[in-house]
Amino acid sequence: MHFTSEQRLDDGVVEREFALGEIPGILWMPASASASAPVPLILLGLPPLGLRRMHPRLADRARHAAASGYASATIELPGSGDRPRMPVVDQARADLRRALEAGEPVGDEIVDALVLPLVDKAVPEWQATLDALLALPEIGGPVGYSGGVISIGVRLARVEPRIAAAVLFAGSFVPRVMFDEARQVAIPLHVLLQWDDEGNDRQAALGLFDAFGSKEKSLHANMGGHTGVPQFAGDVADQFFTRHLS
Repeated sequence: MHFTSEQRLDDGVVEREFALGEIPGILWMPASASASAPVPLILLGLPPLGLRRMHPRLADRARHAAASGYASATIELPGSGDRPRMPVVDQARADLRRALEAGEPVGDEIVDALVLPLVDKAVPEWQATLDALLALPEIGGPVGYSGGVISIGVRLARVEPRIAAAVLFAGSFVPRVMFDEARQVAIPLHVLLQWDDEGNDRQAALGLFDAFGSKEKSLHANMGGHTGVPQFAGDVADQFFTRHLS
């Protein structure tokens, strides 16, 4: 990992862009972080829309995390931004668009091709990023995961023992195999669901929540579409992390 830029935001949060091999990312540090007082870390998941496009929303989430005393970080997903394309995923995305425009059901083959290659490549990259971030003296853990793609969050929660709790955003297609993985997840979970999300299969989201093996899991459902998450839903998620990361 090497840092490529640094700026101090108006609320004292330090935003540092980095590269881990070919993977670009951003780290946000609260002003309180130091080698003598390391802070917990939240990994910010994002949809495959590109880091630059998502930056304003990610920075807002990072500011909220910093106000609670947490560092946060994100990385560009495989096939997004300036990273090399993933032809299988691009083809599945085109097939998905055609099915939706034609009003046809989205088959398991499309969902698997759209999501599973992304999960298989992104999760090891997140783990390598976590290795590098936890080597910084200002970050001491514990670690949380917040966001989507929800299947990436499910896989990380299952295989990465350093993640202590997760806030997962429902709203993306979920391959059937991820339901089996969800049954093996044991960490505390808080799932955000927009009830009227136009691109989400609500029943699949509820079924995935039911499948999670965690003894502590909560579902926060709000009326509204995909981008209509109310501010208080974020406040509830902040309280969840306060319980498990502080």
